[in-house]
Amino acid sequence: MTSDSASPAAASPADPTHGHSTASFGSLVMGSIGVVYGDIGTSPLYALREALVAAGGHKAPGIDNEAILGVLSLILWALIIVVTLKYVVLLLRADNNGEGGPLALMALAQRAIGSSGPVVVMLGIIAAALFYGDAVITPALSVLSAIEGVKLVTTAFDPYVVPLTIVILVALFAVQSRGTAKVATFFGPIMCLWFIVIAVAAIPQIVKHPEVLAALNPVHAIYFMFHHGIIAFVTLGAVFLAVTGAEALYADLGHFGKKPIQLAWLFLVLPSLAINYFGQAALVMHDPTALENPFYLMFPDWALIPMVILAATATVIASQAVITGAYSLTQQAIQLGLLPRFEIRHTSESHSGQIYIPRVNMLLFIAVIVLVVLFKSSSSLASAYGISVTGTMVVTAMMGFVVIWRGWKWSPIAAAALIVPFLVIDVTFLTANLLKVFDGGWVPLVMGGVIILMMYTWRRGSRLLFEKSRKLEFPLADLVAMLEKRPPQRVAGTAVFLTSDPQSAPTALMHSLKHYKVLHEKNVILTIETAPTPRIDPSERVRMEEISATFSKITLRFGFMESPNVPKSLAIARKTGWQFDIMSTSFFLSRRALKPAVHSGMPRWQDHLFIALSRTANDATDYFQIPTGRVVEVGTQVTI
Repeated sequence: MTSDSASPAAASPADPTHGHSTASFGSLVMGSIGVVYGDIGTSPLYALREALVAAGGHKAPGIDNEAILGVLSLILWALIIVVTLKYVVLLLRADNNGEGGPLALMALAQRAIGSSGPVVVMLGIIAAALFYGDAVITPALSVLSAIEGVKLVTTAFDPYVVPLTIVILVALFAVQSRGTAKVATFFGPIMCLWFIVIAVAAIPQIVKHPEVLAALNPVHAIYFMFHHGIIAFVTLGAVFLAVTGAEALYADLGHFGKKPIQLAWLFLVLPSLAINYFGQAALVMHDPTALENPFYLMFPDWALIPMVILAATATVIASQAVITGAYSLTQQAIQLGLLPRFEIRHTSESHSGQIYIPRVNMLLFIAVIVLVVLFKSSSSLASAYGISVTGTMVVTAMMGFVVIWRGWKWSPIAAAALIVPFLVIDVTFLTANLLKVFDGGWVPLVMGGVIILMMYTWRRGSRLLFEKSRKLEFPLADLVAMLEKRPPQRVAGTAVFLTSDPQSAPTALMHSLKHYKVLHEKNVILTIETAPTPRIDPSERVRMEEISATFSKITLRFGFMESPNVPKSLAIARKTGWQFDIMSTSFFLSRRALKPAVHSGMPRWQDHLFIALSRTANDATDYFQIPTGRVVEVGTQVTI
């Protein structure tokens, strides 16, 4: 998994202030093993095999022992440098109020430079878009690679690999709406068992061929890279499969905390992965024909079926983590103004991070099934993997430089000295993976490109719409002064007018005065702001400002990881003296019907795309959790 992941795991009540789990340290470590390391933990199913095949092992005698040691050394040092040093040691320190992930880092970088710079925003959009590509490929590749183990029992199972994979994926996506709290309880122990089993199975092979331990010397990796030319570069793209999932370390920071994630990696996950890769390499050295599937061939025949079941379970866990990560990323993107409002359902009363977004679930499901049917095997699909993850890593390193330089107040030279070595490695991996574009690498690029276009169009169109609306609207201060001088007919109760621009009179208020010619006794101009932090302390949620005896402004602030709940937040205003009764309050919203203008700031096709996206937006009443019986919607037509 790479990404911005809202993990299903923290199986204990969350801290309402910061959203961090209040679970015991042990359960946090266990939870991080179950969720954070699901993707990288299942990489041994295919990573070494694909790397050795790329290095020239298509035929049994096609790769010598020195090349095997070189490939193994590349994998081990990729785990040490990319995962351990870059993520576990460095990036886990770059948290946004305890939260991680590309959009959290984007918000942190924006805060560091003191503006929402277009370059930083674009980097955040690219990282988020590439993550969606990963969220589609991970379930397809992981489950396929696990089920392919049944072919080793008997080739009669071969025709059933794809149908079995589809059945598992259908079940996986079908249960998303029920929430993952109960399932999450079992994630940690199962993944613990997985890591122990894959390490234990490899030990006999290492004992038989201890010379494989020489791969710890990086000279073997360097020798391989310098003596195999373009083949070495192609192999590097496959080697990267061993570190896919590293983004999860950073993305899941808010759910488990830095120490549990670090401890789990250093004392269980990294040693188990290393031992397993050693064992696979030793087996191939001894028997080159084992290259067919070195992971499963380390196990005796009687253990194959149990291992296929355990592997399938582990890959479902890896897929679950990346799917919930897509939900979390979508929620953040909506709050940061990069996507239209989608319906967000909370599946747990105690864990705010556990959400379900039906539209995202359906789109992911369709895309995953299409990939399985299209590619049919994990080897074919492995070519499509890597580009999205390496792209995300490159962008993360760039934003990390901004945070270290401006946020941590390092000199630009010191920040570059720290980040550039990682960036060079990430760019090298990305370049190596780009060689696979025509073999399947186009898949994440096309998906990422579509999402980047959608996010860019939504952000640009929303800004143009705001600027156009502002020109047409009447200054609020002037309107209030006029109404106080010549007040219209008053009616009992409170009217709340939602607006994104508190300086201008809301469209719903102007239409209400125009058509009804009445005004409520109390009128509130309500603005909802998204803060550049994951969550807002309840004491800072509400800001009130009295404009006149009958008019006041209220600003509600939410973090980008929170779901806005207007009635619950307004109840906080009671403590400041505002009399709020939901049953005598009407919420006025303006519903805009968009039409393409003859001249706008965007090309005509982009106008139509923005209008189409706006039509998919969830109703503001539902999104802000306002009781439908208290809402009055006023329609208006706007050209853009």
